[in-house]
Amino acid sequence: MVPLRTLQNGSSIPTIALGCYNLPAATTGELVFQACHAGYRHFDTAVLYHNESEVGQGISRWLAEGNHRKDIFYTSKLWNSQCGYKQATAAIDDCLAKVATLEYIDLLLIHSPLCGPTKRLETWKAMEDAVIAGKVKSIGVSNYGIGHLEQLVNWNQLRIYPQVNQIEISPWLMRTEIADWCQAHDIVVEAYAPLTHGYKLTSPPQEVKSVMDKYGVGAAQVLIRWSLQKGHLPLPKTGRIERLAGNLDVFGFELTAAEMKQLDHPEAYEPTDWECTDAP
Repeated sequence: MVPLRTLQNGSSIPTIALGCYNLPAATTGELVFQACHAGYRHFDTAVLYHNESEVGQGISRWLAEGNHRKDIFYTSKLWNSQCGYKQATAAIDDCLAKVATLEYIDLLLIHSPLCGPTKRLETWKAMEDAVIAGKVKSIGVSNYGIGHLEQLVNWNQLRIYPQVNQIEISPWLMRTEIADWCQAHDIVVEAYAPLTHGYKLTSPPQEVKSVMDKYGVGAAQVLIRWSLQKGHLPLPKTGRIERLAGNLDVFGFELTAAEMKQLDHPEAYEPTDWECTDAP
Protein backbone atom coordinates (compact mmCIF):
# COMPACT_ATOMS: atom_id res chain seq x y z
CA MET A 1 0.00 0.00 0.00
CA VAL A 2 1.32 3.45 -0.95
CA PRO A 3 1.67 5.64 2.16
CA LEU A 4 -0.44 8.76 2.49
CA ARG A 5 0.58 12.27 3.47
CA THR A 6 -1.62 15.06 4.74
CA LEU A 7 -2.19 18.27 2.82
CA GLN A 8 -2.46 21.63 4.57
CA ASN A 9 -6.27 21.40 4.44
CA GLY A 10 -6.29 17.99 6.17
CA SER A 11 -6.95 15.89 3.05
CA SER A 12 -4.93 12.72 2.54
CA ILE A 13 -2.97 12.23 -0.68
CA PRO A 14 -1.11 9.09 -1.82
CA THR A 15 2.63 9.76 -2.01
CA ILE A 16 3.09 8.39 -5.55
CA ALA A 17 0.81 9.08 -8.51
CA LEU A 18 0.60 7.61 -11.97
CA GLY A 19 1.39 10.43 -14.37
CA CYS A 20 -0.95 10.19 -17.37
CA TYR A 21 0.73 12.66 -19.71
CA ASN A 22 0.94 11.53 -23.33
CA LEU A 23 -0.82 8.22 -22.72
CA PRO A 24 -2.85 7.25 -25.80
CA ALA A 25 -6.58 7.51 -25.19
CA ALA A 26 -7.11 4.06 -26.71
CA THR A 27 -5.03 2.33 -24.04
CA THR A 28 -5.38 4.67 -21.05
CA GLY A 29 -8.53 3.11 -19.58
CA GLU A 30 -7.01 -0.37 -19.43
CA LEU A 31 -3.69 0.93 -18.11
CA VAL A 32 -5.40 2.87 -15.30
CA PHE A 33 -7.59 -0.11 -14.42
CA GLN A 34 -4.52 -2.34 -14.19
CA ALA A 35 -2.73 0.36 -12.19
CA CYS A 36 -5.53 0.28 -9.63
CA HIS A 37 -4.95 -3.46 -9.28
CA ALA A 38 -1.21 -2.87 -8.99
CA GLY A 39 -1.79 -0.58 -6.00
CA TYR A 40 -2.01 2.91 -7.50
CA ARG A 41 -4.62 5.14 -5.88
CA HIS A 42 -3.51 8.53 -7.23
CA PHE A 43 -3.88 9.49 -10.90
CA ASP A 44 -2.67 12.73 -12.46
CA THR A 45 -4.13 13.97 -15.75
CA ALA A 46 -5.05 17.30 -17.37
CA VAL A 47 -7.22 18.88 -20.02
CA LEU A 48 -4.07 19.12 -22.17
CA TYR A 49 -3.59 15.35 -22.04
CA HIS A 50 -6.91 14.59 -23.80
CA ASN A 51 -7.48 11.47 -21.71
CA GLU A 52 -9.48 12.62 -18.66
CA SER A 53 -12.49 10.53 -19.68
CA GLU A 54 -10.35 7.43 -20.20
CA VAL A 55 -8.60 7.85 -16.83
CA GLY A 56 -12.05 8.13 -15.25
CA GLN A 57 -13.24 5.02 -17.08
CA GLY A 58 -10.33 2.98 -15.78
CA ILE A 59 -10.98 4.11 -12.22
CA SER A 60 -14.72 3.48 -12.60
CA ARG A 61 -14.10 -0.11 -13.71
CA TRP A 62 -12.14 -0.66 -10.51
CA LEU A 63 -14.84 0.99 -8.39
CA ALA A 64 -17.48 -1.23 -10.04
CA GLU A 65 -15.72 -4.22 -8.51
CA GLY A 66 -16.84 -3.03 -5.09
CA ASN A 67 -13.99 -0.69 -4.23
CA HIS A 68 -14.45 2.71 -2.60
CA ARG A 69 -14.26 6.18 -4.15
CA LYS A 70 -12.69 7.59 -0.99
CA ASP A 71 -9.62 5.45 -1.66
CA ILE A 72 -8.94 7.15 -5.02
CA PHE A 73 -7.25 10.52 -5.54
CA TYR A 74 -7.97 12.03 -8.97
CA THR A 75 -6.17 15.15 -10.25
CA SER A 76 -6.76 17.26 -13.34
CA LYS A 77 -5.52 20.65 -14.55
CA LEU A 78 -7.03 23.62 -16.36
CA TRP A 79 -5.25 24.65 -19.54
CA ASN A 80 -4.11 28.20 -20.36
CA SER A 81 -7.03 28.87 -22.72
CA GLN A 82 -9.44 28.09 -19.87
CA CYS A 83 -8.10 30.80 -17.55
CA GLY A 84 -10.32 33.67 -16.43
CA TYR A 85 -13.33 33.42 -14.15
CA LYS A 86 -16.05 32.59 -16.71
CA GLN A 87 -13.82 30.34 -18.78
CA ALA A 88 -12.55 28.43 -15.74
CA THR A 89 -16.02 28.01 -14.28
CA ALA A 90 -17.24 26.39 -17.50
CA ALA A 91 -14.06 24.33 -17.81
CA ILE A 92 -14.39 22.93 -14.30
CA ASP A 93 -17.89 21.70 -15.09
CA ASP A 94 -16.56 20.13 -18.28
CA CYS A 95 -13.72 18.40 -16.40
CA LEU A 96 -16.19 17.00 -13.89
CA ALA A 97 -18.58 15.85 -16.62
CA LYS A 98 -15.78 13.79 -18.18
CA VAL A 99 -15.45 11.80 -14.95
CA ALA A 100 -19.03 12.07 -13.71
CA THR A 101 -18.98 8.63 -12.08
CA LEU A 102 -16.23 9.87 -9.73
CA GLU A 103 -18.65 12.55 -8.43
CA TYR A 104 -15.90 15.07 -7.61
CA ILE A 105 -12.31 16.00 -8.44
CA ASP A 106 -9.85 15.48 -5.60
CA LEU A 107 -7.31 18.03 -6.80
CA LEU A 108 -7.57 20.67 -9.53
CA LEU A 109 -4.55 22.67 -10.65
CA ILE A 110 -3.88 25.71 -12.81
CA HIS A 111 -1.60 24.08 -15.38
CA SER A 112 0.76 27.01 -15.78
CA PRO A 113 1.22 30.71 -14.93
CA LEU A 114 1.28 31.68 -18.62
CA CYS A 115 -2.17 33.30 -18.70
CA GLY A 116 -0.80 36.27 -16.72
CA PRO A 117 -1.36 37.71 -13.23
CA THR A 118 -4.95 38.91 -13.63
CA LYS A 119 -6.34 35.74 -15.19
CA ARG A 120 -4.40 33.58 -12.74
CA LEU A 121 -6.30 35.16 -9.84
CA GLU A 122 -9.64 35.08 -11.68
CA THR A 123 -9.11 31.38 -12.32
CA TRP A 124 -8.25 30.82 -8.68
CA LYS A 125 -11.51 32.46 -7.64
CA ALA A 126 -13.43 30.09 -9.92
CA MET A 127 -11.58 27.13 -8.42
CA GLU A 128 -12.35 28.33 -4.89
CA ASP A 129 -16.04 28.52 -5.82
CA ALA A 130 -15.84 24.96 -7.14
CA VAL A 131 -14.47 23.80 -3.79
CA ILE A 132 -17.25 25.62 -1.93
CA ALA A 133 -19.79 23.97 -4.27
CA GLY A 134 -18.38 20.50 -3.54
CA LYS A 135 -17.18 19.86 -7.10
CA VAL A 136 -13.51 19.89 -6.11
CA LYS A 137 -11.85 18.94 -2.82
CA SER A 138 -8.45 20.68 -3.08
CA ILE A 139 -6.83 23.17 -5.42
CA GLY A 140 -3.29 24.05 -6.38
CA VAL A 141 -0.98 25.16 -9.16
CA SER A 142 1.60 23.78 -11.57
CA ASN A 143 4.79 25.21 -13.05
CA TYR A 144 4.66 28.16 -10.64
CA GLY A 145 7.81 29.98 -9.63
CA ILE A 146 8.21 31.80 -6.34
CA GLY A 147 6.91 35.08 -7.74
CA HIS A 148 3.69 33.45 -8.93
CA LEU A 149 3.24 31.71 -5.59
CA GLU A 150 3.83 34.91 -3.63
CA GLN A 151 1.24 36.73 -5.71
CA LEU A 152 -1.31 34.05 -4.91
CA VAL A 153 -0.70 33.48 -1.21
CA ASN A 154 -0.47 37.24 -0.55
CA TRP A 155 -3.67 38.05 -2.50
CA ASN A 156 -6.02 39.96 -0.23
CA GLN A 157 -9.03 38.10 -1.65
CA LEU A 158 -7.59 34.61 -1.08
CA ARG A 159 -10.13 32.29 0.53
CA ILE A 160 -8.58 28.85 -0.02
CA TYR A 161 -4.85 28.20 0.30
CA PRO A 162 -2.99 26.35 -2.49
CA GLN A 163 -2.21 22.78 -1.48
CA VAL A 164 0.23 21.77 -4.22
CA ASN A 165 2.75 23.13 -6.70
CA GLN A 166 3.50 20.58 -9.42
CA ILE A 167 6.86 21.20 -11.11
CA GLU A 168 9.46 19.18 -12.98
CA ILE A 169 12.08 17.93 -10.51
CA SER A 170 14.83 15.34 -10.83
CA PRO A 171 18.42 15.08 -9.56
CA TRP A 172 19.41 17.06 -12.68
CA LEU A 173 16.73 19.73 -12.19
CA MET A 174 16.45 20.09 -8.43
CA ARG A 175 14.75 23.52 -8.26
CA THR A 176 15.91 23.78 -4.67
CA GLU A 177 14.84 27.40 -4.21
CA ILE A 178 11.26 26.81 -5.33
CA ALA A 179 10.99 23.48 -3.48
CA ASP A 180 12.32 24.98 -0.24
CA TRP A 181 9.90 27.92 -0.53
CA CYS A 182 6.95 25.57 -1.01
CA GLN A 183 7.93 23.36 1.90
CA ALA A 184 8.40 26.41 4.14
CA HIS A 185 4.89 27.57 3.21
CA ASP A 186 3.19 24.19 3.67
CA ILE A 187 2.63 23.60 -0.06
CA VAL A 188 3.33 20.04 -1.24
CA VAL A 189 5.79 19.77 -4.12
CA GLU A 190 4.63 17.27 -6.72
CA ALA A 191 7.52 16.23 -8.96
CA TYR A 192 6.53 15.56 -12.54
CA ALA A 193 8.93 13.85 -14.96
CA PRO A 194 10.85 12.34 -12.00
CA LEU A 195 12.15 9.74 -14.47
CA THR A 196 13.45 12.49 -16.82
CA HIS A 197 11.10 11.25 -19.56
CA GLY A 198 13.41 8.22 -19.72
CA TYR A 199 16.56 10.12 -20.71
CA LYS A 200 18.54 8.86 -17.70
CA LEU A 201 17.03 5.36 -17.66
CA THR A 202 18.41 3.61 -20.72
CA SER A 203 22.06 4.30 -19.84
CA PRO A 204 22.01 5.32 -16.16
CA PRO A 205 24.86 7.56 -14.99
CA GLN A 206 27.41 5.87 -12.74
CA GLU A 207 26.09 7.55 -9.60
CA VAL A 208 22.68 5.98 -10.30
CA LYS A 209 24.13 2.64 -11.38
CA SER A 210 26.09 2.19 -8.14
CA VAL A 211 22.88 2.64 -6.10
CA MET A 212 21.02 0.24 -8.39
CA ASP A 213 23.68 -2.40 -7.90
CA LYS A 214 23.77 -2.00 -4.12
CA TYR A 215 20.01 -2.40 -3.61
CA GLY A 216 19.19 -4.60 -6.60
CA VAL A 217 16.69 -2.13 -8.01
CA GLY A 218 16.15 -0.35 -11.33
CA ALA A 219 17.06 3.20 -12.27
CA ALA A 220 13.42 4.30 -12.10
CA GLN A 221 13.15 3.02 -8.54
CA VAL A 222 16.28 4.94 -7.55
CA LEU A 223 14.92 8.20 -8.97
CA ILE A 224 11.49 7.74 -7.40
CA ARG A 225 13.09 6.94 -4.05
CA TRP A 226 15.31 10.05 -4.32
CA SER A 227 12.24 12.18 -4.94
CA LEU A 228 10.37 10.74 -1.97
CA GLN A 229 13.30 11.30 0.38
CA LYS A 230 13.54 14.91 -0.81
CA GLY A 231 10.00 15.31 0.52
CA HIS A 232 8.43 15.48 -2.93
CA LEU A 233 5.45 13.57 -4.27
CA PRO A 234 6.64 11.96 -7.53
CA LEU A 235 4.41 11.34 -10.55
CA PRO A 236 6.19 8.61 -12.54
CA LYS A 237 4.63 7.87 -15.90
CA THR A 238 4.66 4.62 -17.82
CA GLY A 239 2.52 3.35 -20.64
CA ARG A 240 3.51 -0.26 -20.01
CA ILE A 241 1.46 -2.40 -17.65
CA GLU A 242 4.47 -4.58 -16.78
CA ARG A 243 6.30 -1.55 -15.34
CA LEU A 244 3.51 -0.34 -13.07
CA ALA A 245 4.34 -2.48 -10.04
CA GLY A 246 8.06 -1.73 -10.14
CA ASN A 247 7.50 2.03 -9.92
CA LEU A 248 5.58 1.47 -6.68
CA ASP A 249 8.12 -0.96 -5.25
CA VAL A 250 10.28 1.73 -3.64
CA PHE A 251 9.47 1.36 0.05
CA GLY A 252 11.71 -1.63 0.76
CA PHE A 253 14.97 0.33 0.70
CA GLU A 254 16.21 3.72 1.86
CA LEU A 255 19.01 5.81 0.43
CA THR A 256 21.69 6.95 2.86
CA ALA A 257 22.56 10.62 3.27
CA ALA A 258 25.75 9.98 1.30
CA GLU A 259 23.81 8.33 -1.52
CA MET A 260 21.33 11.21 -1.65
CA LYS A 261 24.23 13.65 -1.92
CA GLN A 262 25.81 11.46 -4.60
CA LEU A 263 22.61 11.68 -6.66
CA ASP A 264 22.13 15.43 -6.13
CA HIS A 265 23.23 17.69 -8.98
CA PRO A 266 22.47 21.21 -7.69
CA GLU A 267 24.64 22.74 -10.42
CA ALA A 268 22.71 21.03 -13.25
CA TYR A 269 19.86 22.51 -15.26
CA GLU A 270 18.47 19.79 -17.52
CA PRO A 271 14.71 20.25 -18.01
CA THR A 272 13.06 17.59 -20.15
CA ASP A 273 9.78 19.47 -20.43
CA TRP A 274 8.64 23.08 -20.75
CA GLU A 275 10.01 25.86 -18.55
CA CYS A 276 7.67 28.61 -17.40
CA THR A 277 8.43 29.04 -13.70
CA ASP A 278 10.09 32.31 -14.72
CA ALA A 279 7.14 33.65 -16.76
CA PRO A 280 5.81 37.17 -15.95
